[in-house]
Parts: sequence; C-alpha cells; structure tokens
Amino acid sequence: METTIQVDGNATKDETYRQLYPQLQGLISGEPDLIANLSNIVSALKTAMAHYSWVGFYLRYGDTLVLGPFQGKPACVSLTVGKGVCGTSAVEARTVVVPNVYEFPGHVFCDAESKSEIVVPLVRSGKVVGVIDVDSHEFNQFDDVDARWLEQVAGMVTEELGGPLDAYRTWAAERMHEGAS
Repeated sequence: METTIQVDGNATKDETYRQLYPQLQGLISGEPDLIANLSNIVSALKTAMAHYSWVGFYLRYGDTLVLGPFQGKPACVSLTVGKGVCGTSAVEARTVVVPNVYEFPGHVFCDAESKSEIVVPLVRSGKVVGVIDVDSHEFNQFDDVDARWLEQVAGMVTEELGGPLDAYRTWAAERMHEGAS
C-alpha cells in the first residue's frame, strides 16, 4: 500500500486539507487497528500542514485525557478535563481556537515554544471520548479553515473508527485506568 502523502506545496491551507482528506481516508481504509490508524492520521497531518509544530490525540477516561498517538516533541501524558485548552474542549464539547496561548486562562504548557493552538473534540454517541490537539510555534496560526477540516477528521475518527475506539477505551479503562469511562 502506498503511504506517501502528496499535497501541493503552493496550495492554500484549504486546498491542502482538501487534498489531504481523501488520503487520510485511504490510510485508514480496511485497517482495523485503532493505534495504527490514529498514528497514520497524525503523521499525515504533521507532514502536510507546515504550520503544525505538534499534533496528537488525547483519549478520555473519566475526568482525564490520556496521551495517544502524536507527532512532535514529547508531550504531557495526562490532562484534566476542564483545565487548559484540551480540557476546555472536552468539557464543553466544542472546538477551541487559541490565537495566543499566553492569553488563554489556565493554558497548560506541554511545549514551552507553543504559541497558538486548536483543539477539536471527538464526540461519539453524544459523549466526548477524546480530542485532537494541534499546536504551532507561531501566533495566530489556526482559523475557521483548520476548525472545519479538523472537525471532519474528528468525524472520520468517531464514525469510521468508532468500533475500535470504543473497544480500546473499554480495554484501557479496565486495565490501565480502573473504572474510568
């Protein structure tokens, strides 16, 4: 299977996402393993989107978001739902765009070089089961274009990978995070 991500380096941000989205679908098509799929999604996003410095998934277990597959510098392993950008997105079940992380009350600095951020919730059966988190080392890097396309990626994850996502979260809750849901 071809795994090279190809986008036009001169394309607009919207055109780049438009070129990338069907490639993401192709990467996960027919692959049942959740971790492999989430890993390929973040790798493809990081490869294609020049303004990303870090991109990854956090999966929710009760009141905790636990680090999943990501691309970038080492990250915070767990975050509290309701705190920081990721926690706010998870508790409010909405996309949060932060042009300047220094102006976001309670921002959690996992990367001291991060200057802007977008977080999109993963909503399955009406519940936030995780988030997609993206950082940039530059201010004002995320907008409605990023939000719209990352929300489509989140929908792809919860719809096309919903069964494996549910199974993994159940397994992890039972074995690593006793009793969390």
